[in-house]
Amino acid sequence: MSGPVPLLVNRGGGAAAAQSEALEDEIRKAFADAGISIDLQFFPGEGMADAVAKVAGRKLVVIGGGDGTLGSAAGALAEAGSTLGILPLGTRNHLARELGIPLELPEAAKLIADGPQRRIDLGRVNGQVFVNNASIGFYPDLVQQREGIKLPRKLAAILAAAAALRRMRHRRLRLTMPGGEENIVTPMLFVGNNRYVLEAGRLGQRAALDDGVLSVYAVASRRRLALIGFAIRALIGRTDPDRDFAAIGDVSELCVTGPKRCIHVALDGEVKSLAVPLAFTLDSRALSVIAPLEEPT
Repeated sequence: MSGPVPLLVNRGGGAAAAQSEALEDEIRKAFADAGISIDLQFFPGEGMADAVAKVAGRKLVVIGGGDGTLGSAAGALAEAGSTLGILPLGTRNHLARELGIPLELPEAAKLIADGPQRRIDLGRVNGQVFVNNASIGFYPDLVQQREGIKLPRKLAAILAAAAALRRMRHRRLRLTMPGGEENIVTPMLFVGNNRYVLEAGRLGQRAALDDGVLSVYAVASRRRLALIGFAIRALIGRTDPDRDFAAIGDVSELCVTGPKRCIHVALDGEVKSLAVPLAFTLDSRALSVIAPLEEPT
């Protein structure tokens, strides 16, 4: 590698916020031990997009953060032809786990030094990139409620869940897909970058990251008491695929319209207000990423 590798860290991300000052020393040691010279910079979440734009086009750019941070960087890196190296410093690190990237810093740095590359798909809605999924309805409401509560994350999540449950309502949406239209009434629409598995023990995982499809699911419409049951199961990771979800299908593109001019959409956990109609597309194998060549089983 010629010159130091840009390494940009979201200082507000899960692990970065928790480890604070010790994290910088850990990162520098991990990459020194792996034999990689780095240009390490920390940014607040809102400053990451500008920071990524400045280094996009470099052969390799390493991003430290969670899924939302990776999603915000992925589009610019893909368009510039850069390869993404991942330091999993978020709360859940779904993409890193599915790619088989080690969660410990020394092992993640060694993987980046070894340099195996693969290409994965990127989802987009109105031009905004998501690496995992996008959702409308209950989940964006939950995230917004949580961000407005200035308490420790776990306590804030509990209070936000209670508030989101009180406000939970059905959305009337029209879905236009290749082959036809469908009108639905649902508390939450979920669009996955590739096909999510709906089976016990693997819910929330994907069979592949380069199959070139968007998977569309709606939470089954039902009365309020049953919806509260769904919300509680969702929060603890115990949803019932047969009871809770209606699979709409795998599509190459999707247009969503509704009664409002703007809709809140959660992209990899980050909420944005987007103008209707929502145009979902998929960029097949658009992003080069350092990861083991075979997906973990």
